[in-house]
Parts: sequence; structure tokens; C-alpha cells
Amino acid sequence: MKDKILVVDDEKEIADLVAFYLESESFEVISCYSAQSALGQIADTQFDLAILDIMLPDIDGFEICKRIRENHTYPVIMLTAKDEEIDKIRGLMMGADDYMTKPFRPLELVARVKAQLRRYKRYNHPQAQAAADRSLLIHGGLVMNVKTHECLLDEKPLLLTPTEFSILKLLCERKGEAVSSEELFHSVWKDEYYSKSNNTITVHIRHLREKMNDSVEHPKYIKTIWGVGYKIEN
Repeated sequence: MKDKILVVDDEKEIADLVAFYLESESFEVISCYSAQSALGQIADTQFDLAILDIMLPDIDGFEICKRIRENHTYPVIMLTAKDEEIDKIRGLMMGADDYMTKPFRPLELVARVKAQLRRYKRYNHPQAQAAADRSLLIHGGLVMNVKTHECLLDEKPLLLTPTEFSILKLLCERKGEAVSSEELFHSVWKDEYYSKSNNTITVHIRHLREKMNDSVEHPKYIKTIWGVGYKIEN
């Protein structure tokens, strides 16, 4: 059975473009160009995920998200033309799972849809976890495609060396866990020799932070766990 996705955007061209990309990935899509139409669909149809534009002429996307959360737990991705942190925070407070700013890349939206559906299905159907596709790793604005070795950060290509990609991949796969420098070293270089004086990982982490504009003091992605190693927060 195909996953059913609700797309709500008063700009018909955008809604239809999103639907086209999703349908090409074998999703079933119902598009609505007004909030009232969307609310009717939400009441009558069981969806697996919703994509909501915030700026609608009748009822905004925040209110639609709030209505969804009254009866449903499926993922919600918010779309907006504004690049304001307060909109993101408000959307998340209303129960949204992810957030994208227009203009966005349709393929990244598809990747985020797949990631949200995998997470939702693992939570609701643990037996499906082993069959989950792990080719995409997504954390905030970071999207890693393990199969193609491509990486996007805030919708822009992030040029990484193979070593940097491998380190970041492992941290994303172990998100929420502290990974020691020794474990990173063995995993990436497949080498048994390691000493605490070896600063190879430290140098690569510094390069990653520079490329990602990440801060040591206030990290958005890679956090140093002093005396242990590094981790990416959940």
C-alpha cells in the first residue's frame, strides 16, 4: 500500500510540483490549495504525512498543524517563504516535525519526507526497523546520501573529503551517543594502531567545523565531550 501524503499550498504551481516529485517516488498525494479544503481532507482521510505551507490566505499552516495534532501523530513538514527562527520555533511548538524554507530543492524535500516516514514507522512498527533504508542521514539542515557520498548543509552542497564524510557519517549514525576519538580512528582508517597523542581526528573535526561554520563553544552539530570524544545531539 502506498504512503498517502497531504500537500497544502495556495500556490498551485508549487503544490503540483511537490506532488509530481512525490508521485514519481510512488507516494499517493492529495493536494489542497486552501486551508478549508485541507481541513476537510484531514477529517475524512488517514494520511501518513502532511506538508503544510505556513502562509495561507484563510487559515495559516500553524493552525492546520494544531488541528492535525488534536487527533493524529503522523509527521508534519512546514513550508514557508520566511527565513525566521521564530516561525520555525512556533511550528515545532505546534507539533511540526521538520521545516523547510522556500525556495527549496524538491529532491531534498523528498529526502526529508522519506526520513520522517522511516522514523514514524520505526516508532509505530518496531519490526520494520531492520528493513529501513539507511542510505539517507538527516539532522537539522544536514542531509547525507551514503550511497552517492553527497552532502547538503542548509540546502547547499557541502564539499567533504572521503575521510571527513566517513567521520560525519559515523557521528550521524550514532546520533545522541558520545563516540571516542579512538573509535572514530579505527572505524575510518581500519587501523589497530592508535595513541592518545594522535591528533588526526582532532584535525579532521576542526576542518569539518570550519566547512560547516560550526562553533566549538556553541555547536549546532558536532559537540566535544571532553575526555571522551564527540557527538551529534538528538
